Amino acid sequence: MSRGRKHTFPTADTPGIDDPGRGRRVGIDVGSVRIGVAYSDRDCLMANPLETVQAGSQAADRVAELICTYEAVEVIIGLPRTLKGRGSDSVTKAVEFADALSTALEQRGARPIPCRFADERLTTVIAQQALRTSGRNQKKGRAVIDQIAATAILQHWLDSRSRYLAQQSTSERPIDTHE
Repeated sequence: MSRGRKHTFPTADTPGIDDPGRGRRVGIDVGSVRIGVAYSDRDCLMANPLETVQAGSQAADRVAELICTYEAVEVIIGLPRTLKGRGSDSVTKAVEFADALSTALEQRGARPIPCRFADERLTTVIAQQALRTSGRNQKKGRAVIDQIAATAILQHWLDSRSRYLAQQSTSERPIDTHE
């Protein structure tokens, strides 16, 4: 997939593993033409669209700049699997972008930031439907559709993380034997 380069940050498909705690998350939708970027509030409740970055040689640098500016504690990159859960060329692009992003963050002197890949199946479809529902022309909406997809990826991740952490806290409560 990614020419054997090892990430300087961990990857996982499960929220909550090595969770960095409170702080902003940045969500990324990697496309061949544009890269959508979204961010969360520090309490990890809501994802918001941030920016659409043109894909190309400078894209990882710009996204690294946004990650540093927003002081993100974790990055969520959409992994575009097929409906049957298989990989594709787009998966390779997402992993290669994660490698480039790691390098760009290292060059900025940023501390290692956990990066997780999240299943992004149907997020572009959801983004297109949201655009249509809002009355925006799909052609004119191309500039924001990738941001909407990144927002959907990140919001799904935040919701999964919240559920996971809630389950963990209820399973760790001591049983009251004095009832």
